[in-house]
Parts: sequence; structure tokens; C-alpha cells
Amino acid sequence: MSLEIHPLLDIGPVDAGADIAATLTPALHALSPRLGDLLVVTHKIVSKAEGAVREIRGNEGAFKKALVEEVARSIIRRRGDLIIAETKHGFVCANAGIDRSNAAPGTMILLPDDPDRSAHRIRMKLLQTFGFDIPVIISDTFGRPWRRGLTDVAIGISGLAPILDLVGTTDWAGRELEATEIAVADELATAADLVMGKAAGIPAALIRGYQGPRDEGRASELVRPVDEDLFR
Repeated sequence: MSLEIHPLLDIGPVDAGADIAATLTPALHALSPRLGDLLVVTHKIVSKAEGAVREIRGNEGAFKKALVEEVARSIIRRRGDLIIAETKHGFVCANAGIDRSNAAPGTMILLPDDPDRSAHRIRMKLLQTFGFDIPVIISDTFGRPWRRGLTDVAIGISGLAPILDLVGTTDWAGRELEATEIAVADELATAADLVMGKAAGIPAALIRGYQGPRDEGRASELVRPVDEDLFR
């Protein structure tokens, strides 16, 4: 299996109320999408379109701290200005996913209310436009507990199995795999970020060649239950 990853260019700014599928369609047409392709979209444009943006009032640091505490389900750790929080979606991430990067001056961007639902809405509208199914991943950038640096992960999915379960299969030497589950949706989100970048103004990418299973999976399947979490 080989992959092609194509950035969607010339998208332009996205405002509240925008139709994300319609916004991306001209750039998709330029790439001549075909059956089997999938689309990765950064959550920032989804959040902007859905109005998940807050205007900063007063001191920025104090405002952000209060906003994180407002939207978080729970606070996991604090260190200086950094808060590691669990969001209502179950994600554990810095500052409950609230960010100022790629936000309009004087604003902060929150996570979409229901990223899986948002991904499904985009997918259904693309199906109407192109006449065939294009699975959708909504991505965000997370840190990792034991590794330096950031990487993108899938926070919303429609039309794709988020995990490739290899338990019960065998490796090349014939040994049975007992615990191998591959977070393919996260891998695809990270791969797409290689052509989107963090400051290039490219909010989406088309991936061609991925042959993994398609189904009605959700990003919530990637969240480890608390009773399986050895670090909380």
C-alpha cells in the first residue's frame, strides 16, 4: 500500500455559519477525488464555522484559565500556566483544547461541540456533491505524555474504522498478536498534517491510497476508558 497526500489550497478565511463541505468543494474538485479517498480537516475551521470561538475579555491569561475551567470535565494536572484537562469528549489535552493559534485577533478557539457529528455532516454533504463516499477525519494537535513534540490526532471521524484491530492475527514469524491495536485514524491525521503545516493556512488534505476498513466508527472509540488508564 502506498499513500498520496494532497493539500487543499486557496481555502480562504472561514467565518461563523460557513458550510465546511461547500467551502472545501472547489479545492477538492481541483484534485479530482475518487472512490477510496478520504479527507482530513483541521478542527479550527470546523470550530469557527460552528461558532466555537470566544472573544477575549480582560486579562488574556486569566480569561483563558477561567475558560478552560468552564469547559473542562475535570482538571488532571497544573504546572504554571499550563492546565492538563479532560474535555467533555473524554480527550485529555493541554488547556482543554482551547487555542489562540490561527484564531482572529482577540479571540480563542474551542473544540467543536461534537466532532464526530461534525465529521458526519461534512461527509454527507460531500456525498451529495460528488456522488460517492469520502470518509472524513477532523484533526487537532496534541502533546504526548512520554514524548517531546506535538502530533495531530483524530478528534472526529465519519466513515472510517478508527482502530485496526490485529488481535488474534499473527506476525511474520507466526506468533499470535495479543494486544496490537493500531490507531490508524491518528496516523492518517498526522500524515495529513505533514502537508498542511501549522502556519501555512492549509486546513485540509486529501489522502489517496489508504485501504483500511471503512465503517461507521467514531473518534470516541480512541479514548481510553479511565478504568484502563494506569496513569490516573
